[in-house]
Formats: sequence, C-alpha cells, structure tokens
Amino acid sequence: MDLYVILGIEHGASESEIKRAYRRLARRYHPDINPGDRTAEVRFRQILEAYETLIDPERRSRYDAGSPEGDDRRTSGFEGFDFSGRAGDHSATFGDLFAEVLTARGQQRPAAERGSDLHQTLTLSFDEAFNGSQRTVTVTRRETCRTCAGTGVTRASTSTCPVCQGAGVVRTVRGHMVFSRTCPGCGGTGQQRPHACQPCGATGHITHSEAVQVRIPPGIADGERVRVSRKGNAGLRGGEPGDLYITMQVSPHPLYRRDGDDLHITVPIAIHEAALGARVEVPTPDGGARVRVPPGTQSGQRFRLRERGAPSARDGRRGDLVVEVKLVLPKLLDERSKELLREFGRINGENVRQSFGDPGLGDTETQRKKS
Repeated sequence: MDLYVILGIEHGASESEIKRAYRRLARRYHPDINPGDRTAEVRFRQILEAYETLIDPERRSRYDAGSPEGDDRRTSGFEGFDFSGRAGDHSATFGDLFAEVLTARGQQRPAAERGSDLHQTLTLSFDEAFNGSQRTVTVTRRETCRTCAGTGVTRASTSTCPVCQGAGVVRTVRGHMVFSRTCPGCGGTGQQRPHACQPCGATGHITHSEAVQVRIPPGIADGERVRVSRKGNAGLRGGEPGDLYITMQVSPHPLYRRDGDDLHITVPIAIHEAALGARVEVPTPDGGARVRVPPGTQSGQRFRLRERGAPSARDGRRGDLVVEVKLVLPKLLDERSKELLREFGRINGENVRQSFGDPGLGDTETQRKKS
C-alpha cells in the first residue's frame, strides 16, 4: 500500500505535515489505547512503518524511487556522538529518539497465541435431542492462509538488499548523535526481504465459511453445549486454533417435561379407575407401558417407571419416567348416574375437608342444617 495513503498526506508533504499526521494516527491506533485489538495493532504497525520511512530523507528518496520497504522489524542502538559536522536531522528531539528505540524493542515478534473460540446456537426437536443426531452447521471462521502458511509473506528470490547493500545494518545521524539499527529493507539478513502475501493481505489469515459436521449425543438437554475441537479461529503466529461451541435449544414436547434425566407426564384417569383401581396405558418414548393404579388413588399421585426417561449425554444411563395421574370427572351425568353418586355420598359421608380446621366448614350437610 502507498505509504503516503497510509498517513493520509500528499506525496509532496513537508516533514512537519508527516509528523502531525503520524501523531494524529498514533493517538488513535496505538496498542496501549486499543488493548487486545489486533486490527488496530496491524494498522499501527503500518502507520509506524510509513512514518519512519517518510521522515528519513534517504529512505524517503529510495521509496519514491521505487526501492522496496518492508515491515521494519529491527533493533536500534545508540552508538555515540558524531561531532564531525556531517549533515543530519537536527529537528529531532530526545523524545523522538528514545521513542524510536522503545518502539523498536516493542516490535519484537511475540509468542504464538491460541485462536479464539467460536459460539453458535442450534435448535433441535425433542426427538432429535432424545435419540441423538448428526447435523451440519455453517461456520464463518478465520483460517491460516495456505499461500504463505500463516507468515503473511511470500518467498522472494535471493539477492542483496538494496537498502544496506548486504550489510544488514543502517546508521542514522541526528545532530551529533549516531544511531544504528537493523536494516528495515532486509531485517538484518542482508538479503532482499519476501513480499507481502496478496491473498491474505499480509495478515496470515483468510476468512471463509465452512460446513462442519456436528455429532449430537443422545439425551442432550436444553442449554447444553457440544464442543467441536479445532474449528474455531486460527491461532496467531502459528498458535493452535480455537474450538467451536454449539449451544442446543431443544423444543418442548407436547406430552413430556424433562427434569434432569427424568421425564414427567400427566395421565388423566376416570373417577371409577381412581376409586376401584385399574391398569392404565401410558405412552413412553419406547412405546406403550401399563401402569397399575391402586384403588383409592388420589389426583396428583405419582408413579415411577424405572429407566424409561432420557439417556444421559455424559454416561448414557437413563432416567425415570414419572407418571402423575389427574382425576377427570364426566362432563354430563344422567339421572341414574347422579342417583348413584348421591347414594355413594351417603354411604361414604366422611369429611374430605376436615384438615381446614373447623370441621363444620367442610361438612355440606352441617352447613345445610345450620342455615
């Protein structure tokens, strides 16, 4: 990219204009102001490279003449003073000089870093979660560039660096002080540096969408996650890729309610079944099952069918099926049925609401006589 465009200045910009542009952009993109922002870090390095090239008259002249300028990964050192009267950059301040040294130290290549994890949500039906399934999800992830193998540069033919003439070191005279630094054109090798990788824009990564197969274990519950190893973003500087985490959203079932690995179901029973006892057919995930309802069963009473619940996604062991009975009265009664119920009430006249405290409050017959 054009270094003048990076700083946002014209090709004929003066030294003061270059400095103003650099300070303005540095305040915006400096890593200390944007901690953890990789985009700002890359941008700041570009700004720093453009500034150091254009502020140096010799380097600027070579750049304008078409000489390559790469990423200025170098070390700087103070060599002493030069009072020979040679022309130098007398406008530089001590702050600029020591900032240059510290910046060079800060540009040492950091260690490899693991890639970030990615997260997605997947909606499943109750049956898919219960029995397990195989699903395909589309993931947009950052991957190591295959062209440059994540280095951000492509190989170049071996030739002498035109900046340092093969020495690997360049010297800068500012006032009466002499500084040496690794050649920005070759990184100290004395050979011409590789070129920036075009497919990835010298970042070492490309972003693309990928279809990922996800195996969903039987019995996975709502809110649980499945981890797909190494399907997150690629690592930085050769680091390992992150993982892909998929959170499951399981749709409710019209009959079953899940609590842990147990399933709950409510089964209606008739009044005569509750009073006399019966064997009631109950639907289960494995087919029908018969539940024995003993005589005198109350509404809300629960029965447990062992190992008829959901399988555990961790060890495969199954929970139980909890059956709660609900007493349902007939909607319409003929006269014969009503008479039978009246007779039943006379024979079984116990007060079912005596637990309320005052026995009279629950005795309909007593209330009638008092009135």
